[in-house]
Amino acid sequence: MLTRRLFLEMAGAAATLRASFAAVPDEGLRAIAARRGILYGCAAATYELKDSTFAAALAQEAAILSAEYEMKRAAIEPVRGSYDFSGGDGLLAFARAHGMSFRGHTLVWHHSNPPWLEDALQSADAEAFLTNYIAAVAGHYEGRVTSWDVVNEVLQPQDGRADGLRNSFWLKRFGPEYIDLAFHTARSAAPHAMLVYNDWGCELGAPDNDRFRAATLKFLDDALARGVPIHALGMQGHLSAFGTQVDQKKLSAFLEAVRRMGLKILVTEHDVDDSGGPLDVAVRDRAVADASRRFLDVMLDNPATIAVLTWGLSDRFIDPPGWRDRLAGRYPRMLPLDSDCARKPMWRAMAKAFA
Repeated sequence: MLTRRLFLEMAGAAATLRASFAAVPDEGLRAIAARRGILYGCAAATYELKDSTFAAALAQEAAILSAEYEMKRAAIEPVRGSYDFSGGDGLLAFARAHGMSFRGHTLVWHHSNPPWLEDALQSADAEAFLTNYIAAVAGHYEGRVTSWDVVNEVLQPQDGRADGLRNSFWLKRFGPEYIDLAFHTARSAAPHAMLVYNDWGCELGAPDNDRFRAATLKFLDDALARGVPIHALGMQGHLSAFGTQVDQKKLSAFLEAVRRMGLKILVTEHDVDDSGGPLDVAVRDRAVADASRRFLDVMLDNPATIAVLTWGLSDRFIDPPGWRDRLAGRYPRMLPLDSDCARKPMWRAMAKAFA
């Protein structure tokens, strides 16, 4: 028989137990991933750090931080020869204050460049506009950036070249040698940083992805044979909840080929596009979580994978694609935390993948 005294004793014990759990903060992804020897982190921007709710969530969840856009050339060198490191320095200060590592993104890309750059590359001393920039930026952060995306997205098999390279303005001006030059310059300026080749296109299971994987393996194999100091492959990990999905068998075979080259692997920009799905948030969240889990299960199964970063942490800072979406109430739900910085099914899927 449950007496009043026994009931009160049980209620008191339950309250004490609840209080003890409340005193221990929920673990973030950084702690869960760390037990597996993986760094979890994300990209962020300094304006986001002014949001106290987001900043607190970022400090709890992330063990490594990357700049979303403030370390791209358009932001760092808007005026020729004049460098602005304030954005990157602000993110670095936050990272160091919260015990995080810091990644550099990115030194050479065909997008996010200042408008004066392409004209400047027509001059006789064009090479200096490549090497001097890399030396200045990587040198500024030497010893404080653990890894650099040295060149970003140089492959584009659809352009029809036998080597699979993108027909960018860098390639047109310098030929394929600009890639080697970029990595060697970064090695001299940042001798303690891991140097990463970063791209997307290897993740999914379509025929175009098959061609991209083959082009990537050839590119990496040839570069390493030439002595290019590439230490790791960065796979961006942009997925679709309602489009082409990951083929786990193909992805696993590709990762193993990369590992056999002696390279490390990082997931650098993971998110899951939920466009094309229904208005029902629960359905979209479940599809996003499932896509993330299928991808990360394979990525984390390979011992060469050392880090997973999402391209942002919270949906709070993602704008809807257009006014029709806003009217319909269709706001993107692509990241681990929702717009209130609450954990979503994607967060739980990632936690289970890390665990």
